[in-house]
Amino acid sequence: MTRLTMLLFTIISTALMGAAIVAVLTMGFDTLQPILIAAALGFVAALPVSWLVAREIA
Repeated sequence: MTRLTMLLFTIISTALMGAAIVAVLTMGFDTLQPILIAAALGFVAALPVSWLVAREIA
């Protein structure tokens, strides 16, 4: 299940980081720091999400 989790993580982390960056840019924060924070939060949030999705698939 770890391999499936890591495979899903590559896709889910990209989607969550992209959504968070778009949300930050939509709110008007267009400097580097808010964009990096949003990307980091999306990256961190992707690990439990990918684990839950892998658990449901397997």
